[in-house]
Amino acid sequence: MHTPIPTIIEIFQTRGTEAYGSEAVNQLEHALQCASMAVDCGSPASLVSAALLHDIGHIIHDDQLPANDEGDLDDSHEDRAHPWLLEHFGPAVADPVRLHLAAKRYICSVDADYVHSLSPTSLKSYYDQGGNMTDDERAAFESESYFHDAVTLRRWDDLGKIPGLSTPDIDFFVPYLEKSLCL
Repeated sequence: MHTPIPTIIEIFQTRGTEAYGSEAVNQLEHALQCASMAVDCGSPASLVSAALLHDIGHIIHDDQLPANDEGDLDDSHEDRAHPWLLEHFGPAVADPVRLHLAAKRYICSVDADYVHSLSPTSLKSYYDQGGNMTDDERAAFESESYFHDAVTLRRWDDLGKIPGLSTPDIDFFVPYLEKSLCL
């Protein structure tokens, strides 16, 4: 089987310095911060990998993210990345990634104060993605096998936006990616 790890590293090397919307960090800084939080929490390799790769759908193709928050920020990056991640890593990595946007809507629906912790970009995309979930949407989300992992990933996603934060480089996470591969 062909490993996707060199492709992942190349994607982050070539496009990781691109803006992460109007956030104060770039794509790579954000990915490394989220994955570092996963490691610090003692998460399994699959969740560390999901944290590293959760936004790769923004940069896996040639599409560009808007540089400001004026347009529609719902670019379906979770859906764009899901089939590729599923093929190479299976559902333990791919499904939390697929669900991380729904998790934002879920958390805001069950914790009204959470919406106030969102960055301006994340708040704008929250509304672009549909805002609060309905009761049926919440029930469907809670029935997902990786619902808890998606919620955990979402919280790291919202915290991983600190300019200048020191993190390990991408090579540090290669063993986590290797452990998460479908063999």
